[in-house]
This record gives sequence, structure tokens and C-alpha cells, in this order.
Amino acid sequence: MLPEPSTDRRAALKSRHRQAIVAAAAALMEERTGTDFTVDELAERADVSRRTVFNHFSSLDDVVTEVCGDVLNAVVETLAEVPAEGEGTDASMMEEMAAALRSTDLVAPMAYLTRMLGRPIEEPSPRQALMTLRVFTEVSNRLLAAMLHRRPDADKLAVHLLVGSVAGGVGVLYHHWAAETGAVDTQDSRRVWAGHLEQLIGAVRDGHGTESTPRHTEPAPRLG
Repeated sequence: MLPEPSTDRRAALKSRHRQAIVAAAAALMEERTGTDFTVDELAERADVSRRTVFNHFSSLDDVVTEVCGDVLNAVVETLAEVPAEGEGTDASMMEEMAAALRSTDLVAPMAYLTRMLGRPIEEPSPRQALMTLRVFTEVSNRLLAAMLHRRPDADKLAVHLLVGSVAGGVGVLYHHWAAETGAVDTQDSRRVWAGHLEQLIGAVRDGHGTESTPRHTEPAPRLG
């Protein structure tokens, strides 16, 4: 009788299957400019069984959420590269978040998100609205984990409140930006996003109702 595979080997195989499923979903979404594919089509593209798909994800929407969350994950990766400010006070953590947001190109990922899930400027279906909410919630959770990791001694409630305010604000900005620009990636839409982003940073840092003078209004760089 052959020996049972080691725990590490099983974990590696599980990781490969999950990565294959997410990559296959991303490819199908790009090809079809949307999420109109079945579990069987996804399993065939990923070269796994239907059962394997459901071993990793409870639904197709879960797969789509992970794909879109990965596209927006650049802000989390940027946060990891931002130098730590001071002792981890609310103010210093806010500056770290602000630096990450200013340094990350979110316009191209948000344009992608709109192509895949539908335009929020139109009347979205309940599924579209829920999917968009889930994607921004996923990004918020990743940001929270990243900030808690880099600031393990900070007050956890303060971190939760800060990340929730910033991530929730980015979700609000997305809808306003999409309504004003059509959710396309142009120099004009990037200027609109930069202005809205400074307004969000000012509101979280200084409180709502305060005047905030944008410090950075240059369009963010394109991805790739």
C-alpha cells in the first residue's frame, strides 16, 4: 500500500487547485466581459472536477469575489511597502493608509470591476449590487489584516474603525466616480478620482464637514 501523502503535499495540491480555479475564472471573465459561465465550464477550464470547485468555494459568486478582490489587492500590497509612521497612533496609521491610497492605481482595477460586474451608473441587478459590495468588503478585510499585521500593538478597535472608514469611503467614491466618468480609464477620470480621494482622506483625517485642500491631484499611473 502506498503511503499517505504528507500534509505539506496535500496543502500544496490544494493551493494549486485553488489558484487554477481563480485563474480560470479570471480568464473566462475576461473573454466574456462578465460572469456568464457555469461551474462545469469553470471546472473544465481549471482542469479540476466540479466537486473540487465546491471544495474551495461555496458558489460561483465566491470565485468572482476573489478574482475581483485580487484585482483591487494592489492597495494592500502598497500598504505593506509604506514606511511605518511613528508609534502607531490613529494619526500615523491614517497617514500610512493615505500614502498607500495615493500611491496605488485604483482607476484601472475599478474600470475592470465595472466591465465584469456591470455599471453602477445604470440600475444594477440585485446580484450586481451584492457582488460589488462583497468585493469591497473583501478588500476591506484584506486591508484590515494588513494593518493589524504591521501594527500588532495598536488598539484593535481603532484599527477596525480606521480601516472601515477608509475602505467604506473608497466604495462610496467608486459609485460617485463611476456616475461622473462612466467608469472608464482616461486622464479626465483619473483627475476626478484623485480629487475625490483627497476629499475622502481629508474627511477621515479631519472629520466630515471640514474643508480639505487636495495635496495630490496628478492622475495615478496606469497599471502595467
